Parts: sequence; structure tokens; C-alpha cells
Amino acid sequence: MVSAESSNLGKTYSLLMIKSFLIWTFTLAVCLLVVGFPLVVLMATVGCLLSIVLQSVMPVSAVLLVAGGLIMFNVMAVLFAAGVLTAKGVHPKQIKWLSWLHGEAEEMQTTVYAACPLTCDLKM
Repeated sequence: MVSAESSNLGKTYSLLMIKSFLIWTFTLAVCLLVVGFPLVVLMATVGCLLSIVLQSVMPVSAVLLVAGGLIMFNVMAVLFAAGVLTAKGVHPKQIKWLSWLHGEAEEMQTTVYAACPLTCDLKM
């Protein structure tokens, strides 16, 4: 009975870790594409210059090598960061600025009109 319960707990824990890793992977990929757009433009510029330089050394596959390297670097960076965050036990629900991810609306400031201090307390 005890081994069956511990096996079930192990499966549940591993599923939660996989779920957390996949959520982190999705979140970091979206953040890289949306927020990191200037970084992507900088990497594309460096990649173009690097492929021009490598064109004289390897004329056939310079562009393919540089493009594949940049894409692989981005994918590996996202997977590594997601793995580190998952291994440290940080869940996306614990991060305040990720409220958009799990459907929680941020509390907005209520509007106070200029006439409200004069008329809001009046009871008719």
C-alpha cells in the first residue's frame, strides 16, 4: 500500500515538473519574440555580417550555418532557462508580472472624478 502511494506521488510530481517546464518554455519563447524584438534584430544583424565574412571561407553553407547557429542558440537559451527555473522550483504562478498567463486580471485604479469629494457623500 505504501509503495503504491509513493509511486503515485512520484508520477504526480514528475507530471507537475513537466507541466512547469512546458509553461516556462512557452512563456520564455513568447517573451523572447515580443519583448526581445530588439535583441532579435541585433542577432539578425550580427548574423548577416557573420555570414558575409564566412562566405569567403565556406561559400556553399555560410548562410545555412549562421542561420542554424542563431536559431539553435535561441532554442537552447530558452530550454536552458526553462530548465533552470523548473529545477529551482519556481512556478509561473509565483511570478507577479505573469498574471496574463494564468488569466488573472490586474487590479486597475478606480477613477475619481473631480466633483466626487463634493457629491459622493451626499445621501438623498
